[in-house]
Amino acid sequence: MSGLLDNPRVRVHVGDGFKFLQENTSTYDAIITDSSDPVGPAEALFQKPYFQLLHDALTPGGHISTQAECLWLHLPLIKELHEMTKALFAVSEYAFTTISTYPAGQIGFVVCSKEQGRDLKTPVRKVAGTRYYSENVHKAAFVLPEFGRAMIEEGQNILPKFGRALAEAKLQQPKKKILLLGSGFVARPCAEYIVRNAGNELTVACRTLKSAQALAEGLPATTAISLDVNSTSALDEQVAAHDLVISLIPYTYHAAVIQSAIKGKTHVVTTSYVSPAMRELDEAAKKAGIVVMNEIGLDPGIDHLYAVKTISEIHAKGGKVKQFLSYCCGLPAPECSGNPLGYKFSWSSRGVLLALLNNASYIASGKQVDIDGKDLMQSAQPYFISPAFAFVAYPNRNSVPFREWYNIPEAELVIRGTLRYQGFPEFVKVLVQLGWLDMNEKAWLTSELTWLDVMQKLTDVEEASESAVIAHLKATVEFPSESEATRIISGFRWIGLFSTEKINVRGGNLLDTLCARLEDLMKYDEGERDLVMLQHKFVVEWQDGSEQTLTSTLEEYGIPYGHSAMARTVGVPCGIATQLVLDGVLNQTGIQAPYTKEICDPIRALLEAEGLSMVERVL
Repeated sequence: MSGLLDNPRVRVHVGDGFKFLQENTSTYDAIITDSSDPVGPAEALFQKPYFQLLHDALTPGGHISTQAECLWLHLPLIKELHEMTKALFAVSEYAFTTISTYPAGQIGFVVCSKEQGRDLKTPVRKVAGTRYYSENVHKAAFVLPEFGRAMIEEGQNILPKFGRALAEAKLQQPKKKILLLGSGFVARPCAEYIVRNAGNELTVACRTLKSAQALAEGLPATTAISLDVNSTSALDEQVAAHDLVISLIPYTYHAAVIQSAIKGKTHVVTTSYVSPAMRELDEAAKKAGIVVMNEIGLDPGIDHLYAVKTISEIHAKGGKVKQFLSYCCGLPAPECSGNPLGYKFSWSSRGVLLALLNNASYIASGKQVDIDGKDLMQSAQPYFISPAFAFVAYPNRNSVPFREWYNIPEAELVIRGTLRYQGFPEFVKVLVQLGWLDMNEKAWLTSELTWLDVMQKLTDVEEASESAVIAHLKATVEFPSESEATRIISGFRWIGLFSTEKINVRGGNLLDTLCARLEDLMKYDEGERDLVMLQHKFVVEWQDGSEQTLTSTLEEYGIPYGHSAMARTVGVPCGIATQLVLDGVLNQTGIQAPYTKEICDPIRALLEAEGLSMVERVL
């Protein structure tokens, strides 16, 4: 290359380059700067005074090309160069090429023109006899990787940060403030997921400070407070002070929480079904610009994520979902289920028992079928999932709208229901018949009575004796068989319903009084496991007329001395949805539930990263 210096068209000047440019204004059609890196004296070659000299030394319509460092190593500097030259020249572009001996194997250059509208990306003439350069290479040099384009053109740094840079970036960002209402069975896994993100600060609020402190114990960036959600002003104040509120308190309070969130422009996440009272707040939530994400626990929650996935895949392949069945349960693991009901409480005992009185509706043979709550247990039928389990199933709430919400208008059977171990419905049916699930206050129900006294009152027998009560039960209750009568009556004896022990009245009614008793008898002991079973069944008709049955199954067990399966499968999805709302991934305002791919897909991806997923099979 040094031989070119002998060319008669070449002149070499040795001296101060800045002074040379000052003395040669409006002289050159093109100026090339092959500078060293911006360190020490060479730093001046990357600053505005130098580029002003270059600009002034050019003829009208002249061009410059100057060394502009590497995208991988000097992105902020390149952005500054681009902004500076855009202000001085009519056109400024950044391009790069590969040079194997340079750091990161790449070098860039800023190319500028004083000519308005000049297309620098397209060569004006062909160059023959080259081994590297070509017209396409020239054009490609201006096509930047997205991280480079975003920074240079929009000023956005989308590169991921690692190590110290990541930690420093997170420290500089304002913390997201989350308010968690409630300290029940499922709250801890949700809280743990949230505080794993160093950018979050969590406030746990319960009616009693002691409960909040117990949940917050050992969690980083977590504060415990006492809050009575019945106080509108106190609720408004706390909700407004946070970016998002998670409501894990009874569903009857959700509408009030959402109203406070609308005032404070605070996002909301719940695990509960959307109630009519909540749905009425949709327009107000949209006007406030807040996301109110609901039904994101287990059932509802995980069930939606995989129903939407499989149904979308079936439709994409041209299939029709002729039948959709979905059943779920939270039960003691088989080795821990040795009580007459085959059940233990992993959430509110009152909620469990009240759910046994819910009316239910579903679609069968294309028509709506309605079941009165008092007949719900009679509708239970054996349901096969695996030879390892003896399940029965019965409908849960109203399945009818899911034909629309899941976008399966072609379905002739749509049912969502509950699983229990065999024998549970028959036992509960007798409790219902006797009135033990009555939540109306009873003036006669006092702590002076024994359990046997109450049974005498409910059966209306003359004598308060076990034999008299049992004789009445056998005479008036339609037991499935003699052996079932013996089993259920023995179960009553196990509960203590024939005992002469004084009752502990709760709430002045039979339901809550029974709940208090069952909570003591049917709690999980240390080290015991629970079981969550969730299965979808899809009967599919394909375009060729063939039928196929697909299943998606979640079988999850609690961790002895750790989180229960129920706590994990409700709390973790709730925590994931919370983070996605905070991150702006779930950003559709108003009252929402996971019935679309746009909502379900990102939640499901993170759920599977936590080791929770439904296994899909073809039967």
